[in-house]
This record gives sequence, C-alpha cells and structure tokens, in this order.
Amino acid sequence: MKIYLKNGDALEVEQGADCLAAASAISEGLARAAVAAKVNGHLVDLRHALAEGDKLEIVTLKDKEGLDVYRHTCAHVLAQALKTIYPTCKLAIGPVIDNGFYYDVDFKTPITMEDFAKVEAEMKKIIKSNLPIERFTLSREEAIALMSKYHENYKVELVQDLPEGEEISFYKQGSFTDLCRGPHLPSTGKIKAFKLVSIAGAYWRGDEKKKMLTRIYGTAFAKKEEMDAYFEMLEEAKKRDHVKLGKEMKLFALMNEGRGFPFFLPKGMVLKNILIDYWRQIHRREGYVEIQTPIILNRSLWETSGHWDHYKENMYTTKIDGEDCAIKPMNCPGGMLVYKLTPHSYKDLPIRMGELGIVHRHEKSGQLHGLMRVRCFTQDDAHIFMTPDQITTEIKGVARLINEVYTLFGFKYHVELSTRPENSIGSDEDWDAATAALRQALDELNLPYVVNEGDGAFYGPKIDFHLEDSIGRTWQCGTIQLDFQLPQRFDAEYVGEDGQKHRPIMIHRVVFGSIERFIGILIEHFAGKFPVWLAPEQVKVLPVTDRAADYAQKLADEMNAMGLRASADLRKEKIGKKILDAELEKVPYKLVVGDKEVEEDTVSVRRRGEGDIGAMSRAAFIEMLVQEDKEKKIF
Repeated sequence: MKIYLKNGDALEVEQGADCLAAASAISEGLARAAVAAKVNGHLVDLRHALAEGDKLEIVTLKDKEGLDVYRHTCAHVLAQALKTIYPTCKLAIGPVIDNGFYYDVDFKTPITMEDFAKVEAEMKKIIKSNLPIERFTLSREEAIALMSKYHENYKVELVQDLPEGEEISFYKQGSFTDLCRGPHLPSTGKIKAFKLVSIAGAYWRGDEKKKMLTRIYGTAFAKKEEMDAYFEMLEEAKKRDHVKLGKEMKLFALMNEGRGFPFFLPKGMVLKNILIDYWRQIHRREGYVEIQTPIILNRSLWETSGHWDHYKENMYTTKIDGEDCAIKPMNCPGGMLVYKLTPHSYKDLPIRMGELGIVHRHEKSGQLHGLMRVRCFTQDDAHIFMTPDQITTEIKGVARLINEVYTLFGFKYHVELSTRPENSIGSDEDWDAATAALRQALDELNLPYVVNEGDGAFYGPKIDFHLEDSIGRTWQCGTIQLDFQLPQRFDAEYVGEDGQKHRPIMIHRVVFGSIERFIGILIEHFAGKFPVWLAPEQVKVLPVTDRAADYAQKLADEMNAMGLRASADLRKEKIGKKILDAELEKVPYKLVVGDKEVEEDTVSVRRRGEGDIGAMSRAAFIEMLVQEDKEKKIF
C-alpha cells in the first residue's frame, strides 16, 4: 500500500504495516531514533497500524512531541516503581509538564524526598529490563472492572467521567498496567536520563474540598549531558529568583494580608514607572490614544462579552445597589463601550486605543508565585478597531512594536500561532478568515512560527510571543489576538465608503503582558543588575571622609535635578563597607570621592561588574550617564 511522508513523497509499505516498519523502510537510523509518529496529524505509538493513503511523520527526541512521549513514559515507570515498593498506594494522574512530569499518588504512609533514592533505583531496574510497552483498549464496563480489580479508585472515577463512546485505552509494561491515552515509547529501555526532583501536595482534581494527594515531580532528558545542563540552569535560576532579589533590593513585598496582591515599594515603583513611561512614549509615537475604564462593571456587560459564561470562575463578583457586578479580569469590554460612545467613519479607522488597566483574576492559592502568578496586575492592553483591509498592516505594526521592545531588553523570542479551541464562539467563516490574516502577516514579516492547535482565545485566534531570558528559559508575554466576535456582540459599527454601516474588526494585544510579571522576568533576566536606564538607583556617591560629605551630597542633588537617580551614602562607615553595600544593592555606578576629588571637581568611578574604571571630571561622568540613560544601553 502507499502512504505519504511529511515532504509529500509517497512510500510503498506492506499492507497493515505499522509506523515503525515505515520508519525502517525510510532508514534504519530513523527507525532507531523514532519514539512515536504522527498519522494524519495525530500523535500515535510506533505500533500504530497504517492504512492506504495515510500521511506519516516520524517523531524523534529532537521534536517537542517526542520528548513529551519520552517523559510521559518515564511517569509510567515512576508509577510502576511506586506500586512495586508501596503496593497499597493508589495512582491518580501522571501528566507531562515543562521539562518533566509528575504523578499524583495517594499513599497510606507519607513519603519524603529521602525515599527518592530507592524509588529511582527501582525505576532503573524497570528501565534496564527494557519492558515492551503494549497498548490495548477496553469497553467502559471492562475498564471499570479492571481498575476496580487493582483497587485504583481514582482511575475508576476517571473512566466513569469519560464521555460515552470515548475509546478507553491502557498501557501495559511487564506486570504494570495504567489507564492512559498515550502514546508511549515502544519499551522502557529507551529512557536514558531521569531524576526525581521534588515533592508537593495536590488536591485531587484541583478541588480543595477533595483529598490531598502526594505529587512527585521528575525530569527526563534524551542525554545525561542535557539533564546536567538543565540542573545547572536551575542552580542559576535560584540565584536569580525574583522573589529573593525583590526582597533584598526592596522592590516589592508579598504579605499574608493580601495573598496574590503584591505591594510595590519605592524602588519598585521607580522601575514600574520607568516601564510605563517607556510604554507611553512608544505608543504615542505609533498613533495610540490612551483611555482608562472602570475596575467594576455590571453583569450584563460581562454577559454580552461572553466572559460571564466562559470565565466566571476566575472573576471576583460583588453586588452594588442590588445589581450583580464583577471586578474586571480584562479590559476589552470597557474598550468596546468607549468605541461605541461616538459614531465612526471608515476615515477614522484604524483607532488604536491603549489602556494600562488594573485587572483582577482569581488564581488558586497553590498557583500563586511572586510576581509571575498574581491576582491583581496591570495589563498593558491595546485594542485596535479597523476595517477588514487594514488587518494585515495593523498586525504587522504590532509585531514590529513587540520586536522593538524585546530587542531593547536583550530578549530572543519565538512565535506561536494558536488556532480555534473547542469552547470557541463564532462562525467557521470568521475563524478561517481571522486565522488566514494572522498567517499572512507572519509570512509577510518573514517571522518563523509554529502552530499551536486549539490554544486560541474563545473569541479568536492569536499570535503569542515567547521570549527567552539570559539563561534560556522561555516566557509567554506578548500576544496579538484577532477578534471578529466582540464587535458583533456589542453591535459595534462604522460607516463605510459606500455610506452603509459595517462591523469593525478588533485586535487585542499586549506587549509586556502583565507589567508586574514582566518586572519579575526582568529581575531574573538581569539577575537584579539592571542597565542604567532601568536601575531604580543609577548612582551611589560614596564620600571617603566627612570632609567630602557636602561634595557628595551636592553631586547627588545635581544629578537628581537633571532627572537622574542618585543618592549619597553619608553613613560613618569605612569606604570598603560602603562600596560592598552598593555592590550588594546592584547599583550600576559608584562614585568614590575624597579630598582630591573635592579639590579637582572629579569623581573616581566604579562600574558594576568591572570595579574601578578610573577618574573622570564631574561634568564628563554626568554627560556619560545622561547618554547611557537616553540611549537605553545594556551593559
């Protein structure tokens, strides 16, 4: 029979051949590297039987899907090891996550990280045994009977909750069988490098009213060298932890009186306002107008927008004068109301409307983390209202703006195009047109991208920008979402060139995303060592003796009067102590001044990370600092 490869070439294979046989027909090297396959776009096991005309793509550990399959199999090996050592434990779920996997388990006797060594030893035995991994399916009744036989009540519950007619698959390796959609590696022996890394509590199905389970986290890589590099990155990440540095640098505080609601301290507000000032500067240049909409709006608005039905569990609600209201989780419905305040002509479009809006979203307490996951944040939203023929131009304009910002901060990034999810609203025609417009803009910009199927917003497809920080971690920040639905829901209009009323198209977009989260990312990206233009304090003037104190204060006052950020350390401490403290505070420049500097109107300059760079005249140093601040240099 004939099947077709990713490049379109036809391949003749025997009738009923599986994916592994097809890989062998292509090359023995590919067959050895294969871990799974895609058949007609669906990820499957290598033992999946092919049919005439199938489109086949072999998946290896160089592919993200391949690494996910590898790690998922490692989760099953963990589960088998746990059942061997702790036969009375009950298994819940064991999915893949970024850089690894976890398994939620109900233990009769709690375990700790000290037990990891014996669990890992058992996992290595299973891997060394190179057990074949076999898939089989059962009816709902048979599946429930099998899991009941093994006393796996969590698995029974999962089977009972599956939709009628859903295929129920299991995977068997040796004496161990687990309920799983798959796919998996062909055998346990293909796992080369893994490690259990941490333990935590997790409510069954994330419900605080249900039992607390033990969640065991692990990681797995194709090669030991890759795993070693990952742990080196984790060690570096600990040093850069924004919660630790934010506290040490007095940027923000996290308090029990407001969990998930960060407190910004004076230095943190300086940093936040610098970012906001920069945001306003570039948006004025690009023709955006700025608005501000209320934090609380009534229920009918959120019903019109669709958020009440699609997002209510994440919204804070209240009653005002007996009317249901919600604290806004998003700015877009308020932006729609502003657009509708006045009639518009096609000559007015595009309208680029920005808002630094404070939004609130209910995140579960276990998911909160520093500034990265909070319940209240400032979203640098903008909503663009346009005609259909302006779509591509506007998307390209936003993409260029995002590129400019990320490049300024020294970030590399990659782009994903996210398509229609299952719970979406709107017609197929609108979704197809919106997705095609996003593709066209990316193609015209020559921006490489990957397609993230089914991960769009409920009202439209989107382009996501995933930036890479200085130690290789990625963060999703910028997004461009194309929306045909909200203008329809709000009955938004403009008068076209033909004199008739038309529906505008809407773009939702952010650059920073959440300003609070972006600050957290910046702290970790720079390890707290901000470039001059971002540093809450740019210069610390350090007098050697009391005789130089007035000169030091005068210098700091002069720079502050020019809009720079400086202070004088007038403590009665030795100069070495003052220099060390300024280094710990990560101030970019330290100016050491003594009798000689006072007499000659000079400064002895110390640059962060370089030490003493020599003497300069007071005027020359200030000129250099002003230039660095203006040019937004990164050193």
